[in-house]
Amino acid sequence: MPMKGSGTATEYREIDRREHGVGWMAYPDERMQRASHAFEVDGDVYVTDPVDVEGLDDLLAEFGEVAGVLILLDRHKRDSAAVANRHDVPVYLPEWMDGVAEELDAPVERVRVELEDTGVGVHQLIDNRFWQEAAVSIEDHGELIVPESVGTASYFLSASERLGVHPALRLKPPTKLGRFSPDSVLVGHGTGVHEDAAEALHDALSRSRSRTPALYAKIGKEFVFG
Repeated sequence: MPMKGSGTATEYREIDRREHGVGWMAYPDERMQRASHAFEVDGDVYVTDPVDVEGLDDLLAEFGEVAGVLILLDRHKRDSAAVANRHDVPVYLPEWMDGVAEELDAPVERVRVELEDTGVGVHQLIDNRFWQEAAVSIEDHGELIVPESVGTASYFLSASERLGVHPALRLKPPTKLGRFSPDSVLVGHGTGVHEDAAEALHDALSRSRSRTPALYAKIGKEFVFG
């Protein structure tokens, strides 16, 4: 199913609910399976790469007051400005991410390595003219949020994987992710991995290249016959 056009979604599927956060898919039937996430730190709620949907504010209010919106991928502006303006909070961008702030009709604040004084780390994964991506590490919760480099949507996964490297990065996987050993990996495309997540992450990185032919063959079949 193709990605939906402009306008606010009217329904969503909740995913990745846990004690300190929740995720949602505004258009759960679309092929890309765009996922958005919120996490809570000391009563403040931060939202990452959101796709807006009716009822979202009620969902977020279960965890606290929205304190900010984060964009973790330069292509994931999504509805960040709309959500931030509705809650009168800034959009946070990594300090090295360019070409994004100018396209946002919302206040922007830059993040270096930590989100305010929350202890939440914002880590550079990729920074080139084609792709700028950061990951968020919430060590107190054992969580890692990765917007694009890895995912669980069908087109990320070979037959044997629970978590897979993005098809465009298969031959040069994001090895910076290897430093993390999270209890949960939350992704920008698909549902998160909450069991043996560190093992799934390290397996995805270490076998990315060898599984590339099988994944490309699978994607080709889905494209032709899907």
